[in-house]
Amino acid sequence: MRHRKRGRQLGRNTKHRLALFRNLATSLMEHERIETTEAKAKELRGITDRLITLGKAGTLHARRGALRVLRTKQAVSKLFDDVAKRFSDRHGGYTRIIRTRQRPGDAAKLVAIELVEGVAESQTTVSTTDSPETDK
Repeated sequence: MRHRKRGRQLGRNTKHRLALFRNLATSLMEHERIETTEAKAKELRGITDRLITLGKAGTLHARRGALRVLRTKQAVSKLFDDVAKRFSDRHGGYTRIIRTRQRPGDAAKLVAIELVEGVAESQTTVSTTDSPETDK
């Protein structure tokens, strides 16, 4: 019975599954948008939200906790310097899952998981309706 067991096993043993999610989380931090299967993306969402919350804390303890999950120091520095600042006013919901296509080989549902736009970026966008119109 699987009572009180959380998470998807994805047909892998524990070490393989943890390595998969570490690789996916690192790629998502580096590229901010990746394409994977729907089940993997749904599991990755929780891991990524916890990492961004660590980034928002900004402490040395939080940085070491992020280094336990992310594989490269560049991904950790991007998380703490760039991504955490973008989401400083947001309380959760840092990722978005968009269904893209079905994989031809096995008909798996593929999705794109990406970081949502931060508050700082949305405030700096300029509306195109403010430009002066020319009469002809």
